[in-house]
Amino acid sequence: MEQMTMVAWVLIVSVIVSGVIASVAAYAAATNDAKAATTAFDAMARQPELAQRLFVNLLVSIGLIESIPIIAVVIAIVLVFANPLVDLLK
Repeated sequence: MEQMTMVAWVLIVSVIVSGVIASVAAYAAATNDAKAATTAFDAMARQPELAQRLFVNLLVSIGLIESIPIIAVVIAIVLVFANPLVDLLK
């Protein structure tokens, strides 16, 4: 019975930590998206002749910034469902 309780605690903590990882990744992506957009729009206001080129760079950078939390969430979900600590406790 003791072993089942330990496995349950490991799974509970894994779910909580994966939620924290997803939250922190989403917050970081949102703040960095805003920072990239602010910088790009500021540069477009200063040099309107480069606006089209800067907009393309903005879209690419936002796409790259948004890929990081997606990867973090996938890794967190994988660690919840394929947790190596559960195998150690069995």
